[in-house]
Amino acid sequence: MNVIFLLLMIPLHTVKRTILLFMACVACLQVTVHAQNEKRWLKRQITTLSGGSMHGRGYVFKGGEKAAAYIRRQLMEFGVQPFNKDTTYYQPYFMSINTFPNDVLLKINKEVLVPGADFLAHAASSSYITDGSIRLKRIDLKNVKDSAAWAKVKQTFTPDKGYYLNNADTVTKYLKFSIRSFAKEFPKGLFIVPKHGKMIWTACTEAVPGTIITVEDTVAPKRPRKAAVRIEAKFNPSFKNQNVLGYVPGTTYPDSFIVFSAHYDHLGQMGSRTVFPGAHDNASGTAMTLYLASYFAEHPQPYSVAFMFFSGEEAGLLGSKHYVKNPVFPLGSIRFLVNLDMTGDASNGITMVNGEANPTEHTLMDKINGQKSYVPKINKREQTQNSDHWPFCEQGVKGVFIYANGDGSNPYYHDVFDKANALSLKNVDGLAKLLIDFTTELAKGK
Repeated sequence: MNVIFLLLMIPLHTVKRTILLFMACVACLQVTVHAQNEKRWLKRQITTLSGGSMHGRGYVFKGGEKAAAYIRRQLMEFGVQPFNKDTTYYQPYFMSINTFPNDVLLKINKEVLVPGADFLAHAASSSYITDGSIRLKRIDLKNVKDSAAWAKVKQTFTPDKGYYLNNADTVTKYLKFSIRSFAKEFPKGLFIVPKHGKMIWTACTEAVPGTIITVEDTVAPKRPRKAAVRIEAKFNPSFKNQNVLGYVPGTTYPDSFIVFSAHYDHLGQMGSRTVFPGAHDNASGTAMTLYLASYFAEHPQPYSVAFMFFSGEEAGLLGSKHYVKNPVFPLGSIRFLVNLDMTGDASNGITMVNGEANPTEHTLMDKINGQKSYVPKINKREQTQNSDHWPFCEQGVKGVFIYANGDGSNPYYHDVFDKANALSLKNVDGLAKLLIDFTTELAKGK
């Protein structure tokens, strides 16, 4: 029977009552779903942010730009307000970056290696393309333990040859070279460096003369004689990037802020087909910050709550450094800052970096967790400089960096395997609730 006909047969006051009751039930259902499915909500966000359409949220194929636009749309839908008058939510800035927008190839002898899994072009490398093959000169560096010995080896390098450098880790160990600084030691030419263990990529804001390729030693031929190489690098000295900023005004102290931050960028792509998804680092922290934005948009606090999504973190905390130099409100107005980075698996709880310098806040969070058992444990440790909390703390802002402690089964970091389906998301719903309760308690005092 027609529903409209049935409604016409019911007295008007009964219809109104029924409609109001139905709307109330729907509203309650929506609140219940929002409250009880944090894990599902976070997984959907992480999957989107680390999906192929985001191109690793980096510097080729507009990956970072697409991620920023997605975050902006989410903030608008939640009702989070922008700081700027043009409502873009963006804080633009410029940076330099070395990129690899085209296909990459490495063939040693007759073996074609898989980019990302088998080999990595150092992120500061210059282009190197061979039409055919180039002969490789093998050099063993196991006895190169001081700068004089290393200088002697470097004198033998010429641009017209390719080099296969065994035991390069000896040089980096004894001369204390970092991944980035070691690349600066090479002149123009091809240098293949076998490495045992995890393949970790980076982002670099400069280019070096040489082309340095790291190869996983278990897949490299035992007797490398020649190589075919195609590495096309493009250095951009003025890449336009952006932070994404928004806030929920406070009901009592609108000029004082509790801040949640996360970096949304990752490494992007090495070539047109090799994507570094960055699900754990840091689609997970970005998703958690988005969740908090959605919650506090519906539940305003006495303090204003700001949400800052930084870019350029992987290239050297560039987005947060830019923000601290150009804040949209005084840094002294920040009551407390919580930076979230790598929060995709809290099987063994969380760690609060800089917790030792903020014992009151650590004690508060630990007390809440003790009462409600949101996560197994809250560790605290000393200050570090490895995430976006650091530029703020360096300027005297009270804040911490929180990361999740997994069970050790997911070793993926800065590689092509850091995908959404590899994250357990264990206890991340508890972490979301813990951060909400922590903020609510923190916002009670002046």
